Amino acid sequence: MPSTSYVVAVLAIVFTITLALRAVPFAILRTLRTSTVVQEFALWMPVGILAVLAAAALHTTVTEAPGAMPYAILAVAVTAAAHLLLGRRTILSVGIGTTTYVVLVNAVPLGGGLG
Repeated sequence: MPSTSYVVAVLAIVFTITLALRAVPFAILRTLRTSTVVQEFALWMPVGILAVLAAAALHTTVTEAPGAMPYAILAVAVTAAAHLLLGRRTILSVGIGTTTYVVLVNAVPLGGGLG
């Protein structure tokens, strides 16, 4: 069993590192707000996240339910359109695209209607 001083020292180190990692971004935030790189990241990161989610969803669809591929492609298009038309609200556009896919898969027979 480690001594009390050892445990306190470890906790102090962990606390200091955690506080520093959380505080440093806020400390340098003022200088980063005017940075072109940060502004570009703010613009493109949500789109990149959506692209990764779409690729993962399409990969799963292709491997597990190839007949649902047209529905997945349509849902991705709806997600992209919602993202662009509704003010780049990521959660809203992902929700609309997911709902589109779920409704299509459950309401329209596979292989019919869209294929």
